[in-house]
Amino acid sequence: MSIAVDVQYAIDAAGLPAEGDFSRWVETVLKDRKVDGEVCIRIVDAEESQSLNAEYRGKDKPTNVLSFPFEVPPGIPVTLLGDLVICAEVVATEADEQEKALFDHWAHMVVHGTLHLLGFDHINDDDAEEMEALERTLLARLNIADPYSV
Repeated sequence: MSIAVDVQYAIDAAGLPAEGDFSRWVETVLKDRKVDGEVCIRIVDAEESQSLNAEYRGKDKPTNVLSFPFEVPPGIPVTLLGDLVICAEVVATEADEQEKALFDHWAHMVVHGTLHLLGFDHINDDDAEEMEALERTLLARLNIADPYSV
């Protein structure tokens, strides 16, 4: 299997996971699904997150993670799965409000976002249940508690 993770730190903040952590979290998802690929993760501030969320989702506020799947043109052998944009400030605030370990919440956002890159969604209840069950399983492999039990 070939998995590559490029991490871009667009901010300088305390408590950010290391590149190796991000890679391990993405690899856990992709290996489970037997998928090769490349993922770019960009860690941003609230302003950049809000700008992207407004432009691509019509929501004028920062959000925890945005997923941008890459649509490969037919017949082109590209392994790029897409990009994740994660807002450090929102992740930290959510972890605090939900009384979760910050590191664990980072892992959850990466697992969640990577599943989106693979086509999973949570728009309707059935899809949400399937995606959340996968997240629980993958996070348990990383020794991280069920993020939905809080």
